[in-house]
Amino acid sequence: MWLTRPLTEGSTRLFLGLLAAAMTAVVLMHLVFPEGHALHMSIYTVTLMGKYLCYALLAVAVDLVWGYLGILSLGHGAFFAVGGYAMGMYLMRQIGTRGEYGHPVLPDFMVFLNWDQLPWYWHGFDMAWFAFLMVLLAPAALAFVFGYLAFRSRVTGVYLSIMTQALTFALMLAFYRNEMGFGGNNGFTDFKDLLGFSLSTDGTRLGLFIATGVALAIGYVLCRAIVTSKLGRVSVACRDAEARTRFLGYRVERVQLFIFVVSAMLAGVAGALYVPQAGIINPNQFSPIFSIEIVLWVALGGRATLYGAVIGALVVNYAKSVFTGIIPEAWLFALGGLFVFVTVFLPKGIAGLLPKKKRPDDDDSDTTAQEATA
Repeated sequence: MWLTRPLTEGSTRLFLGLLAAAMTAVVLMHLVFPEGHALHMSIYTVTLMGKYLCYALLAVAVDLVWGYLGILSLGHGAFFAVGGYAMGMYLMRQIGTRGEYGHPVLPDFMVFLNWDQLPWYWHGFDMAWFAFLMVLLAPAALAFVFGYLAFRSRVTGVYLSIMTQALTFALMLAFYRNEMGFGGNNGFTDFKDLLGFSLSTDGTRLGLFIATGVALAIGYVLCRAIVTSKLGRVSVACRDAEARTRFLGYRVERVQLFIFVVSAMLAGVAGALYVPQAGIINPNQFSPIFSIEIVLWVALGGRATLYGAVIGALVVNYAKSVFTGIIPEAWLFALGGLFVFVTVFLPKGIAGLLPKKKRPDDDDSDTTAQEATA
């Protein structure tokens, strides 16, 4: 049973090795070579690489539900944004006028809007452990409520995709309102400190880059642990033969809900790591276009491979950085053209161009369904 091979085999070792080597190279190029040297990497570039790794973790989360569960989520940007807002709330509580116990009374934007007290849902975000817990629990709660209602009602296919897109669009409209207490269309910005470290220093930004790489490695291994387990085999069986899997006695909705929630939590972590590196979080992160871009990353890299999702995220976002610097107004047209190109010429993505081997993340539907339902 090829889906149960150890995680240390094949592509997992290669992926983690390449990730560690790339991170080490970035750190050394920044620290060892002086400014002006051809091999020196500026802190701006290091931060940009950190944001790319955040997107890679987000792509892995989407590939988990789309590639192995068959759920095309067009709303994962919502979970990314919710995790980012949870981190942003903590960062905003670190600035502003200090109160009796040394904690900020109100974030600056609330003072500007003439608010006289902190909303109840902001309490606790002055403590790092609480904020980091909310980074996981807030996206998980949103995914659980949405997933429970959708999967229990057996909503599938394009209807489920439309519902996920409607979810993120509704949240975008809600977060644009100043009355929500999340900064309106400006969102959160002008962050100062994280865990007592200034976000303007090179050391903190380098630390965030390393933390993001570690989070990507952990997220990748966690997803591989899921897809190579019996749960993973059942999830692929649900993807390929849901009616048969349900007929054999499996609680399909529970499998779908569990993996959907785990994926949302990974997306939330990606958003939380993105915010201090980008320096801003606003309702644009809820934009349906952003969620569609995420799907394109996975499609380009290769669905149901995990490492392909990472490749797709890095390639597309690097192209976006280059393209928007030359002719920014044409990026959406280029994105649409890329989607057509992938659909017509690369149906299996970049990963499909690699030499064929029996890997734990290969897409062998018939064998998987037979093993899972045996």
